Amino acid sequence: METIQIVAIAASVIALLFAGFLTSVVLKKDSGSDRIRFIGDAIQKGAMAFLSREYRLLAIFVVVMAIILGVFVDFDILGRIGRETNDGVPGTAIAYLVGAFGSGLAGFIGMSIAVRANTRTTVQAMEGLDPALRVAFNSGAVMGLSVVGLALLGVTLMFVAFNNDASVVAGFGFGASSIALFARVGGGIYTKAADVGADLVGKLEQGIPEDDPRNPATVADNVGDNVGDVAGMGADLFESYVGSIIATVALAVVGSSTLGGSTEKLDLILFPLLVASIGIFSSIIGTFLVRTGEGASMGRLLWSLRTGIFSAGALVLIGTAALILSMDLDFKLFWVVLTGLLAGQLIGTASEYYTSYEYSPTKKLAEQSETGPATIMIGGLGLGMMSTVIPGVVVIVAMWLSYYFAGLYGVALAAVGMLSTLGITLATDAYGPVADNAGGIAEQAGLDPEVRERTDALDSLGNTTAATGKGFAIGSAVLTALALMAAYAQAVQIEVFNIMDIKVMMGLIIGAIMPFLFAALTMQAVGRAAYAMVQEVRRQFREIEGLLEGTADPDYARAVDISTTGAMKEMVLPGVIAVVVPVCVGIGLGAEALGGLLIGSIATGFLFAIMMANAGGAWDNAKKYIEAGHLGGKGSDQHSAAVVGDTVGDPFKDTSGPALNILLKLMSIVALVFGPLFVSI
Repeated sequence: METIQIVAIAASVIALLFAGFLTSVVLKKDSGSDRIRFIGDAIQKGAMAFLSREYRLLAIFVVVMAIILGVFVDFDILGRIGRETNDGVPGTAIAYLVGAFGSGLAGFIGMSIAVRANTRTTVQAMEGLDPALRVAFNSGAVMGLSVVGLALLGVTLMFVAFNNDASVVAGFGFGASSIALFARVGGGIYTKAADVGADLVGKLEQGIPEDDPRNPATVADNVGDNVGDVAGMGADLFESYVGSIIATVALAVVGSSTLGGSTEKLDLILFPLLVASIGIFSSIIGTFLVRTGEGASMGRLLWSLRTGIFSAGALVLIGTAALILSMDLDFKLFWVVLTGLLAGQLIGTASEYYTSYEYSPTKKLAEQSETGPATIMIGGLGLGMMSTVIPGVVVIVAMWLSYYFAGLYGVALAAVGMLSTLGITLATDAYGPVADNAGGIAEQAGLDPEVRERTDALDSLGNTTAATGKGFAIGSAVLTALALMAAYAQAVQIEVFNIMDIKVMMGLIIGAIMPFLFAALTMQAVGRAAYAMVQEVRRQFREIEGLLEGTADPDYARAVDISTTGAMKEMVLPGVIAVVVPVCVGIGLGAEALGGLLIGSIATGFLFAIMMANAGGAWDNAKKYIEAGHLGGKGSDQHSAAVVGDTVGDPFKDTSGPALNILLKLMSIVALVFGPLFVSI
């Protein structure tokens, strides 16, 4: 075992220990009155019931896929791969199982702390804005540090166990991708079915406030925030994190050649582990710098989080530069890491600009509500399309610079650099659902309006950081997918994908179709699940006497069960298609066509995901801008129009858009794992 691998393992353990420390800090806080705890327990039970059913279903898929990997890749029964099988050990299958377990465990840890921090955030909001922010942010930091700790620990141990063989360790990334896709799709369908049902019937038909305890879908909506935006996002970025490291290691030979032999191949294999380790220590330090004052504006709240993120990024650069100099590595590697970090920040800032109501795009979108739902829908779609330009240009420049400095290895390393501060970046995203839940609990428990004002401030900040986090996740997914595609090309020994080759062009068009097909399936799934939820909420308001007057309790459990059942049923087809289509293209058209599929999916999926995430985020915050007292405020016609926009935008930003990230990476990792089977086709 190399020294850097020992350092990576130590950094991973420290991340997990610090996550454990933050967990104890959060759990020591007061969980509130009996009423607050009752609501919190209902959310916790619903979230854990969903996760339990989802993981039991996924276990079947994981076992079947591990057997397929063992038979066709490790033992190579078709005789097409021609590599040694590690003394009869099914390495790829084992790595796949470990990756799937790690991704699932990261989601479970994040969800477990989130559903316990929500009530504690509500209680702290009674005291002030900063105590509530600290509890919510600490719970998010548990998620962030658990993801990076488990991911770096798992991938390092796999490289140690399989002698730095990226073709085997790619199975680890495949396992992480499998869980991530199902978690994102299943969680997204769950949360948006509940959200749409709660909004359409509760707000528009019955005219009751958001998170009103009379609404039967309220608890399901709060559960959905956790299963979609905590467990789903955590699994997504877990997979990006390990995928970028695996791709960088796979391209180490190319990197050594590009850098003119100035850096040894082994150093390039180990360097991404070093950058990730520095990122963990930097993220831990950054968490201590997140503070705010009472009555802080949205801008001040944003800067309280930016201070931690920017500080962590600066520490990564200082640590990387120092270690490059001390290890006598090529200093071009520093510029690549810097490129990745800056690209991530720019993409996130662009998403923030287009989705925060601190800036003109969302304010102007809100103004379009004065002429009804149609114009706010048109405006949101246009805003989403326009918002693709800056992230697209940033990714192009990042690709060019990283390739200029270190070739294809540089593109992969830029993704590692972008994700190096994931421990704190994910914390700023995962804290949002906790703050959202805290506001819902405050409303349902009938707490002082001042408490709801504080949680609403944190929730609005959470919506913006969620949009920023989605932009960051999409940007990192693109660089990771590009790097995995380059690793695939190397694995199948193809130097150039010639688009004048009819098979490559056929594959490219199939790849371009995939994001649209995938988004259509997930959007329609939300529509069907939401229809069932709307019918149930209407039924309860119609049949339960005294429900609207507040003298009877709704049947929360029935609404939770509808969302859970719908998500379990609807998530299977999109997930299976993402694995089956690349394999079918490889078998039917060959390795070159599969490369074309990856190119087409990355080009269309990247821009489509940005468009959906930012349009949805802008619709959401346009509604919140009106609810803050502008343009007529709550209950006005403008507010009703904005609610329609927000309802349509919910599956855009929380289901289909985020799941496209994983689609791109999953198809790339499937190609890398199964690619050698298609070489002579």
